[in-house]
Formats: sequence, structure tokens, C-alpha cells
Amino acid sequence: MELNKTYEDKVYAGVLGKVIGVYLGRPFEGWHYDRIMEELGPINYYVNDKLNFPLHVTDDDLTGTFRFINALKHFNYDKNITAKQIGQTWLNYCLENQTVLAWRGRGVLTEPTAYMNLKQGIHAPESGSIKLNGKIMAEQIGAQIFIDGFGLVSPGDPELAVELAKKAGSVSHDGESIYGAQVVAAIEAYSFIETDIKKIIEESKKFIPKESEIFKLISDIQNWSSGNIDWEQARIKIDEKYGYSKFPMNPHIVPNHALIILSLLFGDDNFQKSLMIANTAGWDTDCNSGNVGCILGIKNGLDGIKDGPDYISPVNDIIYLPTAYGGETMSDALIETQNIINIARGMNGLDLKKVKNNARYNFEMEESTQGWIVEQSHDNNLNTTISNSEFHSEIGTRALEVSFSNLSVGLSSEVYVESFFPKWFKNLKGYQVERYFHYDYVACPTVYSGQKIITEITSNSESNLNISLFIKYWGKDDELIKVSSEYYNFQHNEKNLIEWTVPDTFTNPIAQLGISINSDKSNSGKIFINYLDIQGSPKITFTKPDHIEPPKRGELPKENYYGQLWKKAWVKDIEKWEFRTPHFTIVQGIGRGHIMIGTSSWKNYSVSSKLSVSVASAAGIMIRSQGLKRYYSLEISPQNKLKINKMEYEIKTLKEIDMNFEFFKEYDLKFVANNNKLEGYVDGKLMIKVEDNDNYFEHGMIGLMVENGSVRTDAIKVE
Repeated sequence: MELNKTYEDKVYAGVLGKVIGVYLGRPFEGWHYDRIMEELGPINYYVNDKLNFPLHVTDDDLTGTFRFINALKHFNYDKNITAKQIGQTWLNYCLENQTVLAWRGRGVLTEPTAYMNLKQGIHAPESGSIKLNGKIMAEQIGAQIFIDGFGLVSPGDPELAVELAKKAGSVSHDGESIYGAQVVAAIEAYSFIETDIKKIIEESKKFIPKESEIFKLISDIQNWSSGNIDWEQARIKIDEKYGYSKFPMNPHIVPNHALIILSLLFGDDNFQKSLMIANTAGWDTDCNSGNVGCILGIKNGLDGIKDGPDYISPVNDIIYLPTAYGGETMSDALIETQNIINIARGMNGLDLKKVKNNARYNFEMEESTQGWIVEQSHDNNLNTTISNSEFHSEIGTRALEVSFSNLSVGLSSEVYVESFFPKWFKNLKGYQVERYFHYDYVACPTVYSGQKIITEITSNSESNLNISLFIKYWGKDDELIKVSSEYYNFQHNEKNLIEWTVPDTFTNPIAQLGISINSDKSNSGKIFINYLDIQGSPKITFTKPDHIEPPKRGELPKENYYGQLWKKAWVKDIEKWEFRTPHFTIVQGIGRGHIMIGTSSWKNYSVSSKLSVSVASAAGIMIRSQGLKRYYSLEISPQNKLKINKMEYEIKTLKEIDMNFEFFKEYDLKFVANNNKLEGYVDGKLMIKVEDNDNYFEHGMIGLMVENGSVRTDAIKVE
């Protein structure tokens, strides 16, 4: 299939379908059919409100799907990528006991078992093999729940999808689990070019052994669907022949794969009915529903999703993807769609697309709202709505439309997007907190002091408008503090480009980025936001905020979220972060530990910090970090060496020089990145420089690292 507009639209619908499916099934994940029917009835729409649970969740089905596919990007879009390389991507993104995976322990769930193997140097495919982990462990469900990305980059090419699925699945699984993942990936690849779901399933099962359980169950359900029974009768047959009671240590792949096929064959090619079956049938509901939603999103497009209740508006494109690359946590369906499209283009030797010059919010898909919300508190206009609208410009065809009526003096219309820890998280209590943070929320803000906000806005209103940009940051007692730009005047049908440098927030993390619409008299109309971008590296000094008081002697320190959100803005891969003093003191007893902050918009910049080492085999500052296994570091060590290292799954020393080192002595380090040129300064003097001419890292976070010890600083400066 050509990678044209049709392909791109189907990818977006597939991504949305995946997200909708996961959000539908997550609140009652693990329930059986009888309980679902007794307490909820058929699942025809979101039930999160009935179970007192948020709609937008952190979930391994989403994070694994949309981050492990980046292995193809990190390994030069090679269609012949190896299982080992995909396993290395796991190690880059997974924060142990924090993100991506369900961390229930080695020997309990397959994924953490495989992760521990990877961490010990056992590469894929051995890491997920039956030989190493046993048949029961290796054949759990996980391989198919992460596989959708590999189907999405293989449009009309099921052979490629099946091969990629085998390699990706083998990082953590083997046997029947691989076969299930291969069938799902093949179905998705076929769904780009074929409309008959029965034909798609028949062709897809031909890629796996006929003697496999997955092949047999597909054949059985095909036979049942051609008879005179309904989906509930077929579900009973599945339970009797392939149910959880037949397979130890659930969630096993076989029962759950059966429910995917059941939903597709009995769902009448209807998005709502198919997801109703996948969710009402029970078991691993978010996984099964997510796969079914992705498949039907690809096959039937947005029109298929919209042929029923409004699933799209509540989702609002929002996806949280917490990993070791915290700057990518706050994501959305359009961003992930455009990433997948570019991976597919790179795999096929095509130039990567720069949609609206790679603006962070470009709205360049029908229905895409990218997480923007109407502010409905305080003195704000309740008669305000947002939607995606056709809007032709020199760089695109769509925009975010903000409509308002009865605007007047003292009554603003405001829209915003969350840029860090969402405000509604603070309202979670008790059971909600425990369930929500089953997968930790680890994130870095997406906007920082010193960066530029650039947006193009067109006004269409009855009279003139005054428009300003604003941020809100988490300040004292974790209360939001608002800072606004000057007003920009817009006449009727006027287009303006607004640029605003984000002011100093005194190291406090920015939670929201928004637009305020005001008028000097009664006014109605709309504005069109063509794009909004966050550009450049920040100018900021990270310290402990002044309002955070050290605990008094004898008092236990506060470790909860509230009053500590400044600290939650960092990715932490360390044993301990000392917080009883103003210092950044990080401790890692064995191995390398890191704290990191920033985003992918940080490219050419410098980071500096005065470090002192008490005990450690190495310590230093990091730049352009893209996770735990992709970054540059300027390191000092007791071996009297100053090094510029490149962590690319393994440490590579790009250059080293001799340097006198003393424990407890303060060293003023500065690390500068300018394209592929790296420079290291000590106490104001350029000491070491190197060019990285081998696939250099172009962007990423900053941080501190320490190996086998502790390092202390008072501040970290970026400019």
C-alpha cells in the first residue's frame, strides 16, 4: 500500500481505536463474564464513572505499544531489525518497578520476568523463551498487547508484520503467544487493503502452524460463526474448550486471543458491537478491546468509529505514556500517529514528514484535538467549545476551532492543554489513587522557562478580540499560579503570529499552557489555532524551590505527591534522592543511576553544575538523554579521568583525558552540545571536545548520573 493520505487516516483511526478500546476495558480488567453482566450489563459505552475510575489511564497496553515500536526509529528504520535490538529498547524505556510493565515480579508475570533476563545480559529472543522461562510463563498474553505498532507500519504487507511480530514478541514470550501476536499483526496489515474481515482472518491464520492452539481456536470460532448461534453461545463454547480453567497462571494468550476472534467474527463489522463483545466477554478486557479497536479503526476508518456513540470526544486524543523518557509522557493520538507514519516512511526509504514544521500541536487530522480543554472555572465563558475544523493555509488543511458566544468585559473564554501533572490527579483519593497509579505516572513537563511559545491564530468574530497566552505552574502547596503574556489585538478575520518567551517559574514545573480570549464589549465568534509550538531550549536553573521547607528534626519527610510536585517533574532511576537539604544529592549503591528532566525539543544547549563526589566510581552531567540507554555524559572519576561518554545501550567512551580528581572537592562542570559537536568544561576551562559522527543523538533531556556511590550539587543550569 502507498503511504498516502488514505494510509495516514487509517493509522490515526487505528491509534484512536486502540486507545478507545483500552479505556473501555481498563476499569473492569480481569473480571469474568458473569460478574460483568451482574454488575454492569453489556458494555456498550464507557463505564469508568460507574466504577469511580478516571477515563484516561496509564496502561502497559498503550505505553508498550507506542514506545517499543520506536526500536525501528532508533535502529535506523531497518526492516531487518533483530529481537535483540527490540529488547534493548525495552531496557531504554522501562523504569524498573515504575513504568511500562505490570511489575508483579519475576515468575509471576512474563514481562517483568523477561525484563530481569534482559537486565542480566540475556538478550532476546532467549529472554522470552520457553527454554529459559518455561511454557506456562512464556505463553501469557503480553506479546499481542504490544504488537499493534508493528502492524501499523506494515500496511498491506502481512509477511513483514508477521516477521516483526515474531521478533518483538520474542523479547518476552514464546510459543502460542508469538502465534497470537503474529495473527493480530497480520490482521492489521491486511486491514489496510481488505474490507472482508472473514477473509482477513482466514488469510492471517495461514502464517502460523496448523497444529497450534491459536490456529485451532480460530478455525473453531470460524465454524461457530457460520452456524446459527449468537456470540454469547459461542462465548460459552470458548469458555468450555479454551477458557481460563484450561490454562494455568492466567492471563494466558489462548483464551484472550479467542475473544478477539469472537468479537471480530460476531461483531457485524460494527465498532460498537465488536467492542461490546470484547469487553462483555471478560478476562483481559483492556488488552483484547484495545487490539479489536485498533483492527477496526484501521479497516473502517474514522467513519466506522463514529457510526455509533461518541467515543472520540471523551478521549480528547489524550494518552499518557510514562517511560524513562519522561518528556514524551504527555502525548496524544495525533503525535503517536505521526510518529508511526514517519517510522513507516523511514522503513521505506522516504523522507520524514514535517507536519506544519513539526509543530507540537498541529491538529492536522480530522477530529484531532490533542488534549486541549475548555477552562470552565472562575470568570470564564461557559459558552465555549472546541473542535477540529477544516482550515486551509499554506502549511495545512485543518485547525483547532474555538467557538464562543456572549463574550463580554470581565468574562474570558479560555482553552488550555495539560503540560505536566494534570490538575484532576489531585482529586484522586484512596482506592482511586491505588488503582490509577498501578502503573506509575512518571513525566517531565513539556514546557519550561526561557522557551518560546509560537502560535498562529486567525480571528472570526463580530468585533475585535484581545488574545493572550498563559501558563500555570505548580507553586507553594501545589497550587496553580497563573502567568500571562501581554494582550494581542485581533480584528475580524485577522491572522497573527504570536511569540512569547516563557517567564521564570522559579524552578516550579509548568502544569498548563493556554490561550485566553477577551473582548471590550459583547462579542461572539470563533478563532482558529492553526498550530502552536514550543521551541528552543530553556533558560532555567533547577534548584529546590524556595517554598519547600526542609523537614524538622524528628518529623518524617513528606513523600506524597502534594507539596512535592517539583520533584515529580524528574525521571528517577536511583536508590535515593536526599531531600532534607537544599542540595540535589543522588545515591546509587550499585550500578548507574540517573535523574533526568527535559523534552525532545531540547537540541543545542549547555548544562552546567558544581558537583562534589563523596564515594563513587563515576559521576557527571548528562545531555540529550532519550532514556536509560541513550544519552551523552561528561564524567569525572577517581581513576583521574575526564570522559565524554555515549550511552548507546552500552557505554562507549568517545574521548578521555587525564584529570586530577579528589573526593569531596567541588568541580564546576559544563557540557555543551551543538549539533554533533560536544564540549566539556571544568572550572570555566575547555578541557575536552569531540565530534560524534556515528548516528549522533540530536535531542533529549538533561540530568545527573552517578555510578556506585553518591554525588551532590546545589543547582543545575540549562541555557
